[in-house]
Amino acid sequence: MSKVLVTGGCGYIGSHTIVSLLERGHRVLSADDLSRSDGSALEGIKKIAGTGVVNYRADLKDRTATERIFAENPDIEAVIHFAAYKAVAESVAQPLLYFDNNNGSLSSVLWAMKKHGVKNLVFSSSCTVYGKAEKLPVTEQTPLAEPECPYARTKLMGEQMISDFAASYPGRFVSLRYFNPAGAHRSALIGEAPMGRPDNLVPAVTMFAAGKLPELVVHGADYETRDGSCIRDYIHVMDIAEAHAAALDYMAGKMKDHGHHFFNLGSGSGTTVLELLKAFEAANGVKLNYRIGPRRPGDLPAMYADNRKARELLGWEIKRGLEEMMGSAWRWEQRRSAKKD
Repeated sequence: MSKVLVTGGCGYIGSHTIVSLLERGHRVLSADDLSRSDGSALEGIKKIAGTGVVNYRADLKDRTATERIFAENPDIEAVIHFAAYKAVAESVAQPLLYFDNNNGSLSSVLWAMKKHGVKNLVFSSSCTVYGKAEKLPVTEQTPLAEPECPYARTKLMGEQMISDFAASYPGRFVSLRYFNPAGAHRSALIGEAPMGRPDNLVPAVTMFAAGKLPELVVHGADYETRDGSCIRDYIHVMDIAEAHAAALDYMAGKMKDHGHHFFNLGSGSGTTVLELLKAFEAANGVKLNYRIGPRRPGDLPAMYADNRKARELLGWEIKRGLEEMMGSAWRWEQRRSAKKD
């Protein structure tokens, strides 16, 4: 029943995680400056959970503003830190923006935690810290690689910041390394709402199916995979959300020692791009007239996770399959399009 501060709580994964936390009886506070969301997720959360969540519209890079949240809520027992920009191309074009926002906000949160004695943090990390892994599936022991873009660097730097902080502060810290979150809440009241052209495949698929994008391109069908398209590790966003709640339980129970622990969040197996498109068509009865294009520079033939550590220590499991993921994503897109019309 602890109070949990969710930074970036109005964003895609943050909003779904808040729903999961409320369903488990936690009291939740959000902090989101709405620079990458419009706040409408708060309405969806209230309809789903039957209770509202207060959002502090605060710039978390500002240490004074961040500290004020903790000062006004002395019963905060844990933080789940999502607040970050995540567009790879944008991070290449504006690296300082990403370092300032992603690592600056984390620094402010850690300062405030120390000042107010908060000792539990779950950090939203990324599989990009592994770079081009030579051996699959990726485990938590897979060597970390030189980041391939500023976004990935901010995630690796974030993990390093937390590890250094954990060495000097008696807290419990968990970094969750996501692979490819997708889908939406079954109610279609919250989901992924990218600003501008989406970087991720699933919202590109749904926006194409809704007539919002002129074409859908599969980048390469000549890889040495079972159907020639790239293999990625797609996982339902609600399974991701539930892993954060499980991480809080782990820190409160099984995690007896202080320190920084790492977990992969993936399906445990890979899905090809073409398999994902077929799952969308099967789930929704919608034909996708995609085209095959050339490979993109830097794309890996395959990348997927070994999730045994999360299953064994967090007691977490995958509950939702590809078709449920793609069905929920399409229902969300249809509802979002209808509201705009």
